[in-house]
Amino acid sequence: MNSEGLSKADGLNDSTAVEKAVVEKAVTGKAGAEKATVEKPVAEKAVVEKAPVDKASADKSTAEPAPEPLVEEPVLAAPEPAHAPAPIPGLDDSSLYIHRELSQLQFNIRVLEQALDESYPLLERLKFLLIFSSNLDEFFEIRVAGLKKQITFAREQAGADGLQPHQVLAQISTLVHEQVHRQYAILNDVLFPELAKHNITFIRRRYWTTKLKAWVRRYFRDEIAPIITPIGLDPTHPFPLLVNKSLNFIVELEGIDAFGRDSGLAIIPAPRLLPRVIKVPEEVGGPGDNHVFLSSMIHAHADDLFQGMKVKGCYQFRLTRNADLSLDSEDVEDLARALRGELFSRRYGDAVRLEVADTCPAHLADYLLKQFNLSETELYRVNGPVNLTRLFSITGLDSHPELQYTPFTPVIPKLLQNSDNLFNVVSKQDILLLHPFESFTPVVDLLRQAAKDPHVLAIKQTLYRSGANSEIVDALVDAARNGKEVTAVIELRARFDEESNLQLASRLQAAGAVVIYGVVGYKTHAKMMLILRREAGEIVRYAHLGTGNYHAGNARLYTDYSLITSDDALCEDVSKLFSQLIGMGKTLRMKKLLHAPFTLKKTLLDMIARETASAAEGKPAHIIAKFNSLTDPKIIRALYKASQTGVRIDLVVRGMCCLRPGIVGVSHNIHVRSIIGRFLEHTRVFYFLNDFDEKIYLSSADWMERNLDKRVETCFPVEGKKLITRVKKELESYLSDNTQSWVLQSDGRYVRSSPTGNQNARSAQAGLLEKLTNPPLSVR
Repeated sequence: MNSEGLSKADGLNDSTAVEKAVVEKAVTGKAGAEKATVEKPVAEKAVVEKAPVDKASADKSTAEPAPEPLVEEPVLAAPEPAHAPAPIPGLDDSSLYIHRELSQLQFNIRVLEQALDESYPLLERLKFLLIFSSNLDEFFEIRVAGLKKQITFAREQAGADGLQPHQVLAQISTLVHEQVHRQYAILNDVLFPELAKHNITFIRRRYWTTKLKAWVRRYFRDEIAPIITPIGLDPTHPFPLLVNKSLNFIVELEGIDAFGRDSGLAIIPAPRLLPRVIKVPEEVGGPGDNHVFLSSMIHAHADDLFQGMKVKGCYQFRLTRNADLSLDSEDVEDLARALRGELFSRRYGDAVRLEVADTCPAHLADYLLKQFNLSETELYRVNGPVNLTRLFSITGLDSHPELQYTPFTPVIPKLLQNSDNLFNVVSKQDILLLHPFESFTPVVDLLRQAAKDPHVLAIKQTLYRSGANSEIVDALVDAARNGKEVTAVIELRARFDEESNLQLASRLQAAGAVVIYGVVGYKTHAKMMLILRREAGEIVRYAHLGTGNYHAGNARLYTDYSLITSDDALCEDVSKLFSQLIGMGKTLRMKKLLHAPFTLKKTLLDMIARETASAAEGKPAHIIAKFNSLTDPKIIRALYKASQTGVRIDLVVRGMCCLRPGIVGVSHNIHVRSIIGRFLEHTRVFYFLNDFDEKIYLSSADWMERNLDKRVETCFPVEGKKLITRVKKELESYLSDNTQSWVLQSDGRYVRSSPTGNQNARSAQAGLLEKLTNPPLSVR
């Protein structure tokens, strides 16, 4: 799912804990078993809870300053005797903030919980579990690595939550050990048995038939053994440098080899070109989709790799390394050349996590920890394959469409259908699209038409993530070859897309396009396209602005808005921003566009302050905001102040949220929910009642310091009553979701919503899918 890729946890000083056992339904499979629940939380601990239910939908009226609670507070314990009210903390008090890394882990817990949700097709449930693994890998590669680096260089500094890096690492270890234990329990006790009912199996060695054993031996001899290179460990064969996240085996040997050596240990690195999951032919394994893990094959035939030696044990392990690039763009003369060097070294960064088979003896695990300079808390024992993400290969089985989401066709608005001149359409009205429900094709078609249109003079485009075989890049190449002046601002430092961005930069340059790598010290995260066209003797501008990337694949998986416009003022602003990115000069005054790192944060704070002032005057005041993450302390403090004054604040935050809602006297007017479903929620939408002169903005930026202070971002208004009403209704649908929403409590817990009484089940994604797609269908 994630190209941007694929985030809520507690920032308190006590260790965080989650449930240790798979729910009764998951373990026993009994009908009527309860939904996933967790242990009753100890005070000041963040846990996930799934059972409490949504009592009332968010009130959609913007005229009510004091809405009903979005969900009922769960009864956690017997009421305590009455006490004097606690003093209201100051807005800088660390107890009001959740640490961002712990919040990220809580998001991943919510992703994992989807694997137990039987309303999803079975292979999609497996996919959620694998996304959990992928997210956790990146968390260690980037976030844990960053915390360890702070400690190594004695740069420990507490954030708004008051936690030092070593305290955060301790909580991460506790929480992740619990998560990983639960993940493999769900896989082994729930998903694998359910998949087996549909003849999708992963055959363990103890269940291999004689026929299967013979087939595995032939496959190992012909396809695996010639490629694998076992490494004996002795003074002339030191411990090898292992690639980040690669599959490896530590082998304990007994005997003397041909040279008289008796090291006792060897390492088997498994080359990445080998498949980790191998399908067994039906004539061998019987009907159905039967598979064997590569790790099982290597375990079974490790003896063949050490002729004449006795294999006492063979155990899989995987090492995770620091994958964050340490490149300082201010200190290099050629960013592209320096980046190529960094990409190679990323594979061999400092170790941050060791995963081993749960059967690995303690002395071998300790040996590995010593080799990688890791502690016991950084060791994770797993009951299954060490790299579950390689199971993605079976989640799209053609033989089991019934175990996957029902396909849908994103709709193209009628006024854009069969239009061979989109410029005529856009010159008359703005076009607003909500992906994936509405197709990304019009955006691609606009660029394709521009590439061939003899009246188009120039195209300017930002690219952050575009994916392989990008139709957007193809159109830019065609435009350059057709003599258009094409300028591409490519962000080379888009994490984990650096290599592909280097390649597309080279391709565009070869076609004759001008390629710019953004601004030193700032990532260019803005999503914008500008087309200049000669019409009736004048140059007319057309622009596309979006909340998501120019990535056609992601446009089918992520929710994002696209605005195509010919508005003079907005297009002029886009042109000015391109000039700032490409050339040199002072900050230019914009008419409509807000942009980071210059005007966006200040304007957001001003708009929050305006709602605060309205509430202070006794007027209705309301803020609704939807984005991926909320971590900026200044923004959070402004929201707290607004809440104290009486502003109603509804936040839809998919991933990290460092704000604590529902604290009496501070955030009692703030409600926070996270939507997890079929599509990755990626839109950034900001609504302000603004004394009944409603303002709605769409943006590429989350409310994070990195986005508002250290990136080039755009934020643009939705204009016209029709479009404002539409976006507001779509935004409000997320506030009334009672099936896929998780509501953040004041103590850091998330409670999953569910319909109560006669309340109808409401899913924002399902509603949009039914309303906008062709043919209309449910999200599940």
